[in-house]
Amino acid sequence: MRIVLVGPPGAGKGTQAAYLAKNLKVPHISTGDLFRANISQGTPLGKLAKSYMDAGNLVPDEVTIAMAQERMAQPDAANGFLLDGFPRNVSQAKALDEALATDGVKLDAVLDLEVPEDEVVTRIAGRRVCRNDSAHVFHVTYSPPKTEGVCDLCGGELYQRDDDSEETVRTRLEVYHTQTEPIIDHYRAQGLVVTISALGKVTEVTERAMAALERGRAA
Repeated sequence: MRIVLVGPPGAGKGTQAAYLAKNLKVPHISTGDLFRANISQGTPLGKLAKSYMDAGNLVPDEVTIAMAQERMAQPDAANGFLLDGFPRNVSQAKALDEALATDGVKLDAVLDLEVPEDEVVTRIAGRRVCRNDSAHVFHVTYSPPKTEGVCDLCGGELYQRDDDSEETVRTRLEVYHTQTEPIIDHYRAQGLVVTISALGKVTEVTERAMAALERGRAA
């Protein structure tokens, strides 16, 4: 299956992408991973992207699209893929449509992870990270430390990252609503959108997504 995963920040896209890709036996293609791989390997696209980033500019859509096309053309993606973080806007969605049409294939589904805005804020703004080890992550509501402000694992100080502040989260949500959410209507017009609730345990959301995708494929 060829799937695009979309949803607001805090919807759990990265976690669900990993589980779904494993269940569907297709590669998980993340734009973040693509950028890191191309830049670290010094590919022509990586060097081009880095030149924009070093200058403090946004990487143009055409560079992002070229990276995604190159990755989708690799042998392990011949029978499908799961795109996470791409497309980010309608322009990229249209470019993806054209690229796939050129290859004689098309998307099977666009999986929309739906989460209420207040829940997104609660999920992200409630995170607390250990200053000694950023892999030690707690949550004031869902996984609180035994002692407030202290890491259970090493005793380090827990703090809220700037990116996790409520103000920053709401700004990120506004960017999502303005730039990325319109792709849902773009794909809904093609009959591709499958919307599920991303509330609940990770395994419950995965099962819900797999069932929805199977229903879509059988329709």
